[in-house]
Amino acid sequence: MMIVIRWVILTLAVLIVSYILDGIRVDNVLSAFFASAVLGILNVSLRPVLLILTLPINILTLGLLTFLINALMLKIASEIMPGFEVHGFWTAVFGALLISIVAWFLNSFTKARNR
Repeated sequence: MMIVIRWVILTLAVLIVSYILDGIRVDNVLSAFFASAVLGILNVSLRPVLLILTLPINILTLGLLTFLINALMLKIASEIMPGFEVHGFWTAVFGALLISIVAWFLNSFTKARNR
């Protein structure tokens, strides 16, 4: 059940960020729902591998490379999922950052309720 709640929260975060940033476009709620599923699958499968492979550079940059990896995951999700588009590198970086912040904010309500 918690996975579904987090999926819905990530979908809401994608929709909110698509309204904030001009370079991120979502056709409809269903596209956002499936884009967040693709993003979640990429974050579970590909992101840990990239973080381990780039660990020395990530340590040297004090973790700033993680933002670029998150942007890469967002860009890959936009290439896989029709109806979800991210235009440009900096849009992907700011979009990934905003999606993380919005998802963190929305998840804080579910954690407080579970206590």
